[in-house]
Amino acid sequence: MQTQVQAYQNTHKMVMSDREVEASVLTKGALMLRNCQENWTSGGNNGMLDEALRYNQLVWSIFQGEITRRDHPMPLELRQKILTLSRFVDRRIFEVMAYPHSGKLNAIININLNLAAGLRGSSGVEED
Repeated sequence: MQTQVQAYQNTHKMVMSDREVEASVLTKGALMLRNCQENWTSGGNNGMLDEALRYNQLVWSIFQGEITRRDHPMPLELRQKILTLSRFVDRRIFEVMAYPHSGKLNAIININLNLAAGLRGSSGVEED
């Protein structure tokens, strides 16, 4: 059964566009953080939080590496704006690691969801 699920997931990834994959990983990161918020008092601020923050840190590090490539097709001005946004996300992640508070996750959640919505071509998600 597990190999069937993995085969489906791999096939699904193969037919997804780069934008869909990026939107998917951003959404996953946002949902992981939201799950931490919703379970904060019952353990969302322990190992679950560490895992969610590390996942988001990895996602944004990959974005940083990609958009700083000289041959990246995205316009330079847009790449610079995303890089500035990624630096903000990095700082917020480190801030939450040092001084955990569920409310500090809102900014990362909203950035991820809005960027994912933009990649999907939808209107975005605004909260708080």
